[in-house]
Amino acid sequence: MTLHSQDFLVSRGDLRRAEWRTQPVQALKDGDILVKIDHFAFTANNITYGVFGQAMGYWNFFPAPEGLGRIPVWGFGNVVESRHPGVAVGERLYGYFPMSSYLVIEADRASPASLIDKAEHRAALAAVYNNYQRVSNDAGHTTEIEPAQAILRPLFMTSFVIDDFLEDNGFFGAKQVILSSASSKTSLGLAFALKHAARKGIEIIGLTSDANKVFVENTGYYDKVVTYDAIGTLAKDTAVFVDMAGGGSVRAAIHNHFAEALAYSCSVGGTHWEDREIHEALPGPKPTLFFAPSQIKKRHTDWGPGELDKRVAGVWTAFLADVAGWLKVSEGVGPAAVEAIYFEVLEGRARPEQGHMARIEA
Repeated sequence: MTLHSQDFLVSRGDLRRAEWRTQPVQALKDGDILVKIDHFAFTANNITYGVFGQAMGYWNFFPAPEGLGRIPVWGFGNVVESRHPGVAVGERLYGYFPMSSYLVIEADRASPASLIDKAEHRAALAAVYNNYQRVSNDAGHTTEIEPAQAILRPLFMTSFVIDDFLEDNGFFGAKQVILSSASSKTSLGLAFALKHAARKGIEIIGLTSDANKVFVENTGYYDKVVTYDAIGTLAKDTAVFVDMAGGGSVRAAIHNHFAEALAYSCSVGGTHWEDREIHEALPGPKPTLFFAPSQIKKRHTDWGPGELDKRVAGVWTAFLADVAGWLKVSEGVGPAAVEAIYFEVLEGRARPEQGHMARIEA
């Protein structure tokens, strides 16, 4: 019997255009495994994958028909068929999946802890996304923490690496780290990492909307929380700007307010994806796009195998214990529920404390 996969597809040129298509699952060849995708997280980070799909290669992980894309997600799946001698049917994997029922993986470099997808179309892409954890050999894995892991762990790796990058560069001499979209999970993770490291002389400032200000303050991760319309009240001490929102108007307000006092400006996410254009020259440093895999690669070289993961794990454990106080997880089941979650996050209607898990098939 031929298996069929339900695939959620979006227009590369208009993220509001989405559709479901059903197609046969390709036959496995030697070395392949077939994973039935169980459940996955969907956050504003996944919208960023769509916004930067062309520029950063995110569309290339999971091929789609011309003009359409498959937005990657982080989640869990079970091996239901295997033609790889080192991977058994029934194994559970954590990693990068499409919003689909099934994924064929060309398994390679299978160790007790992980394996990679060596598919040709993924070969030139960042290695961190091609790695799948074999959770049966993860002593810290439990079913209970799967939602928090899928929702927060990929974002937290980015958060940790930004903190490490800033520290690696002496915070560019700045006294303030300013984060836009302070209620986003990547910003919350970065603020926690900065606070956990107790960076001396660095003030952690979060920018957010009026609606989210109380929530952001109650996390206790920021030294100061300011609404977007109050950017002009910030002290003009030297600062770095980490832009999770990707909004042109907020970026312009920061650059115009701080001007030469702004030591570094980078864009990480695109939560304000419809406000990206800037039609004016900005004072201060040229905004750059922060790409976490570059710093990850640098630290693997600097620190050697395993050291980065060890350092991340220490801060992640502390963060995971803390988020239980504010993260509210819910799960949608079925194509209609998955689509509803997608549009809720795309349109910015999701509450900051909300953690969405999705499951295409019951």
